[in-house]
Amino acid sequence: MNPISASNKAIEDLDAATFERLARARLLADPPQLDEPLGPGDDDLNPDMHRIPAELRHAAVLVPVVARSPLTVLLTARTEHLPSHAGQIAFPGGKIEADDDGPLAAALREAWEEIALSRKFVAPLGYLSPYRTGTGYIITPSVALVRPGFELSANPGEVADVFEVPLDFLMNEANHQVHSRTYGGAERRFYAMPYGERYIWGATAGIIRTLYRRLFST
Repeated sequence: MNPISASNKAIEDLDAATFERLARARLLADPPQLDEPLGPGDDDLNPDMHRIPAELRHAAVLVPVVARSPLTVLLTARTEHLPSHAGQIAFPGGKIEADDDGPLAAALREAWEEIALSRKFVAPLGYLSPYRTGTGYIITPSVALVRPGFELSANPGEVADVFEVPLDFLMNEANHQVHSRTYGGAERRFYAMPYGERYIWGATAGIIRTLYRRLFST
């Protein structure tokens, strides 16, 4: 049994200290191994379309839970002119470079480059299992608690907007919708979590779903 009930009320009432204890108890303490493309991914809702790309590319994202009351999750909207995933909602993150000291270092570097989130406000809590994307990326999410007081500045070349969504909304399974679109003549299903004018879907929604299952699913 998880240390906290997954009831909506229990999640809504989480404070930063309780969330930190829960996350440290339930998340992976060390970076996961990337030798095999295991773990959750875009193809989970489309098992008949599962494929392993010939070349896997490694990326990292920061899942920043802001220690407000109530807790929120920091997300970005990508600019419309980017060559991939233009305009989509995303976590701060990107490719793991050769000189990055692991996925957490990459995620922190990208968070600084994209939105000027200083690592002095960030307390890493642990990792989620790597997330597979249909485009051949293996994304390692690092979950962190972010202390309020930070000042952000979006990199206009990558980020159109930065915003926060209540954690209890994202951790409410009733908001984990399954949508579908047609790609290349085939229908693909994916998780989506519309929040007001924000359409959270794809890998970002999949990682949020993974966080929910790791922390709150019984």
